Amino acid sequence: MAGFRYFTLKELIATNKGVDNTPTWEVVEHLAELTEKILEPLRAAYGKPITVSSGYRCEKLNKSVGGVSTSAHLIGYAVDLQAKDMEGFKKFVREWFLKTRPAFDQCIIERKGKTEWVHIGLYNQAGWQRGMLFQLNVYETR
Repeated sequence: MAGFRYFTLKELIATNKGVDNTPTWEVVEHLAELTEKILEPLRAAYGKPITVSSGYRCEKLNKSVGGVSTSAHLIGYAVDLQAKDMEGFKKFVREWFLKTRPAFDQCIIERKGKTEWVHIGLYNQAGWQRGMLFQLNVYETR
């Protein structure tokens, strides 16, 4: 995954859960495709830092964060993003997707308690690109 300006493999697989989250080569290829087709162009257009709050997740990590068994995070085709100005970032992302019309599976807002992020998936586990734009998923805090 060398050669990208804004994103690194290290941040796309990072975890603070003490789990070995080492991806397979296939997952690395998926992360590179997601980065090339969505993340890099989005970040270049946004012009401000974007934080990856969750990228690839092995099964153990996915379970520990409450992820669903069908999550595209498990195959390296999904990422959760945050920015300093989440309201402005959400608006920008929506407009960017509508303007550029990239092929994608999901671009949705997710929230747990007061924490909010933008989930972007390039493909789902079935290989689909459903084009789901800005559905809101709210998770109960436990």
